[in-house]
Amino acid sequence: MKNLKRQWKFIVVLIAGAVGLISQFALHSKSLFSIGNLQFPVHAIIIDIIGILMAISLLLEIFHDWKPGRYGVDILAVIAVVSTILIGDVWAEWMILVMMTGGETLEDYATGQANKELRALLDKTPRIANKLVDGKITEVKVDDLQVGDTILIKPGQQVPVDGQIVKGTSSFDQSSLTGESVPVTKNPGDELMSGSVNGDVAVEMKVTKAAKDSEYQSIVALVKSSQAQPAKFVKMADRYAIPFTVISLIIGGVAWAVSGDATRFAEVMVVASPCPLLIAAPVALVSGMSSMSAHHIIVKSGPTLEKLARAKTFAFDKTGTLTENQLIVDQVVTDDKSFDQKELQSLAASVEQQSSHVIASSLVKATDKDLIHPVTNLKETTAQGVEGDVDGKHVKVGKLSFVAPGHEKLNVTSTAVYVSVDGKFAGYITLKDKMRPESPKTIERLRRQGAEDIMMLTGDHKQVAEKVAKEAGITDVRSELLPSQKIQAIKDVPKHLRPVVMTGDGVNDAPSLTAADVGIAMGAKGATAASESADAVIMVNDISKVNDAVAISKHTMKVANIDVLTAIGVVIIIELIAFTGVIPAFWGAILQEVVDMITISLGLLAKTKPSDKQFGLEEK
Repeated sequence: MKNLKRQWKFIVVLIAGAVGLISQFALHSKSLFSIGNLQFPVHAIIIDIIGILMAISLLLEIFHDWKPGRYGVDILAVIAVVSTILIGDVWAEWMILVMMTGGETLEDYATGQANKELRALLDKTPRIANKLVDGKITEVKVDDLQVGDTILIKPGQQVPVDGQIVKGTSSFDQSSLTGESVPVTKNPGDELMSGSVNGDVAVEMKVTKAAKDSEYQSIVALVKSSQAQPAKFVKMADRYAIPFTVISLIIGGVAWAVSGDATRFAEVMVVASPCPLLIAAPVALVSGMSSMSAHHIIVKSGPTLEKLARAKTFAFDKTGTLTENQLIVDQVVTDDKSFDQKELQSLAASVEQQSSHVIASSLVKATDKDLIHPVTNLKETTAQGVEGDVDGKHVKVGKLSFVAPGHEKLNVTSTAVYVSVDGKFAGYITLKDKMRPESPKTIERLRRQGAEDIMMLTGDHKQVAEKVAKEAGITDVRSELLPSQKIQAIKDVPKHLRPVVMTGDGVNDAPSLTAADVGIAMGAKGATAASESADAVIMVNDISKVNDAVAISKHTMKVANIDVLTAIGVVIIIELIAFTGVIPAFWGAILQEVVDMITISLGLLAKTKPSDKQFGLEEK
């Protein structure tokens, strides 16, 4: 609504100018009345009315911003507008109004364009459940489920509310909630979290929590809560507002005192109009956002660029962010000298080739096709494993208790499948998340770009998390975290190590993305919940784009600061010239437009390529 209000202000100012031009030049409007030396023709009345309304609106905004301690450059805009009204320079007044409203509208437009496609979190929330009543399935609204109801979770369906399995055994993909990369087998009596996805077997579940109290819905609530409490942010121009305002008022006041003519004050105030300050940052930020887009990064708002440029702490999710969320074979360990590693993997992959389980498909994918042989007498035991005959050998692959009872003391901390051949334990194969090839380099470059702390926040097991972190070059590892604990970890970052940038994907990352000063979502595979909550979305499957985002932000803010300071310097010089009385208000407004053009041209330099140092490609 606020953005719409700003756009209407800009449109009204343009319409007022057009009507004023027609009235003055086409209709040759005459003065309706005069006060002293001031004449009030139709076009002047129209623009003055708009100017007065804008000044009142700005005063209200100043009062609103003043209360929480924010100071803006708008006070100079009000003084400039009132001054031009008092000295009767209508078109100088109109020019000031155009630049005041146009700068805000430009930034709002860019922000709106970036936000357009990112609306999906609530659409992903489960809405319908299959309730079992006297053995029959009845579709009901999720919100109507009561604690104690029994529902059916079909294969491939999302668990609608938290509950407990009462019948059936299946594997559940909880990666979008906990970050755990491997589906978890759930048996009768085990708890299920809403938002997890069922595997291949239908199960019956007793509802233990109403929809509003369940895990997935709690995540949605956390996102809303984080969005309702955005990180504090002060506009760049506000930093220079107080000194610039004070200097301008002093120059104008002294000019009035020395000359004894109030018009001299008005002339200084016209050239002191904060239009360059108001437009410098938006032009540079929009240019930076355009550069981001060219690098396949969508940035939702200009303030994101400023916070990214100053970021000191970077946090990463593991699964699907630092890793590819794809399992690869890590180790093949044999327990029988009759088999070497190659043969053991061949036998296991041959038996697993018809299974749809993620571990089985990953093992088959990682095995040379020439090593996968036909299997007969194939039998699958739900949530335990598979067995069959390969090249005359009876092979069992799966859980240790299924494959080789009696070997339960074997301590393997990684994700693993166990293998027995002809009833004898033959060994095991461990699998790990496949590290993105660009992850270690990304972490290294972030340190070169000024990152003081880099941490990994994940719901996965400690041993798995530490192994991935070591490979990526991260020493600060937080594992086995729930979404609320990730948020707390971000909130606990001390002030001197902020802003904090969080990068992740999946539903479980959405709250922590909104809790961070800057949230970056890996959106290439449609991580819509994370994208909705993020400040920036990487649209390609490449985490090194985080480096690009930081580099572009640093470059953009460097250009923006130079632009603002240059504009201030030029304006103060013109103010000093106006101090002498040689620049009438009309020509002061013209000079203002020249400064505006210089400001815009400098701001567009943000679209140029950042330096190698900003990209983190040079050694410090």
